[in-house]
Amino acid sequence: MPAPCLIAIRFLAALLALSLAAGCGKAPRLEPLAPEAVVLAFGDSLTHGTGASELESYPAQLERLIGRAVVRSGVPGEVTAQALERLPITLDAVQPRLLLLCIGGNDFLRRLGKQQAADNVRKMVRAARNRGIDVVLIGAPEPGFSISPPDFYEQIAKEFSIPYEETVVGEVLKDASLKADPIHPNAQGYLLIAQRIATLLRKSGAL
Repeated sequence: MPAPCLIAIRFLAALLALSLAAGCGKAPRLEPLAPEAVVLAFGDSLTHGTGASELESYPAQLERLIGRAVVRSGVPGEVTAQALERLPITLDAVQPRLLLLCIGGNDFLRRLGKQQAADNVRKMVRAARNRGIDVVLIGAPEPGFSISPPDFYEQIAKEFSIPYEETVVGEVLKDASLKADPIHPNAQGYLLIAQRIATLLRKSGAL
């Protein structure tokens, strides 16, 4: 093979290797959670565990899965504007190492506008990050045929380079066997959410 062709092939191979390495480097990572670390699960009724007992909520089930304290701080019916006011006080009181943020569903149900929800979620992520707290974002689906989160969750996750669980809540709400009512999981649904978050924490280096 002529030398120029070999040089071109090696050049392309080097570019491909660099591209793959860059892609791997972009995967959001979390600091390892020490055994005594506290995780704060923050949000609305999905975090509160409406539709199941307190011990069957996703934070309680996640705590058992990961062997770390998980503080449940969910307020049923709360919209992102109210959550934004509540979060700084909760962060300062709990002093978590990691925040699991799942909020926005009530904004969509009340048709308050996705832009307002996006702005408030972004401010909440920033409030945690400014305190040195890692964040995992959990997408809240919009009502409708697809039951999927708006694109802004993914955009915020990329903006702050934080892990994002996009599909699990929608998957649960599409499956009648995993729901206690039309908009809330049952104990098995919350278990699936906890399992998916635990998997994400392992992939992200937290566990």
